[in-house]
Parts: sequence; structure tokens; C-alpha cells
Amino acid sequence: QLVESGGGLVQPGGSLRLSCAASGYNPRWNCMGWFRQAPGKEREGVARIVPSGSTWHSDSVKGRSTASRDNAKNTLYLQMNSLKPEDTAMYYCAADLGPCVGTFQYWGQGTQVTVS
Repeated sequence: QLVESGGGLVQPGGSLRLSCAASGYNPRWNCMGWFRQAPGKEREGVARIVPSGSTWHSDSVKGRSTASRDNAKNTLYLQMNSLKPEDTAMYYCAADLGPCVGTFQYWGQGTQVTVS
């Protein structure tokens, strides 16, 4: 199971750092990613990262958010800066043992981010 943390209520322009770690086991994830879903909207991909550190970020967060990972700790992070009200959503982390092809086998339960 993946467990996210770090969400909360923040004012516009503020910052949050989300974390995601595996609970109870320590697989060697390959592709890891962040998704978000706002009420009434479809889930959207926010960022993906592979063990080398190579990343992809969506246009909606590019320049404001940065995904990173600690391979030794098998932990994924999302540093979010200059937050906007439209960033309000449930944020989910996902991981897969295989390549980054857009699908993920393992998901967390989500952490709420509210910008207001």
C-alpha cells in the first residue's frame, strides 16, 4: 500500500510538499507518479518520475511543482509552490514496477490539498 502525506489547507501563493511511501514493504519501484482529482472533474496526471530522476510534469503545474524521489527510501515527493485555488484536489501517488507507459498498478488513498 502506498501512503501519501503532506496535504492540507494553504493560502494562494503558498507551498506544500507531498510525500508518498510504501507501507509494510519495500519494492523497487520503477515509474512513480502523482495524479489529482478535483470534485466533478476527471483524474489528471500531474507528474511522473523514473529512477534516474527524469521527470514529466503537466502543463498545469509545470514551473510551479517538482516531483522528486529518494530511491534508497523508495519515497516519492511533490514540491508544490505558488499554489492556486485551481490546484485544490485530492492528490494520489501511484507506482509501478514496469516502465512509464501511463498505467500504474499501485495507488495510494490520497491526500487532500485545499488552496483557499
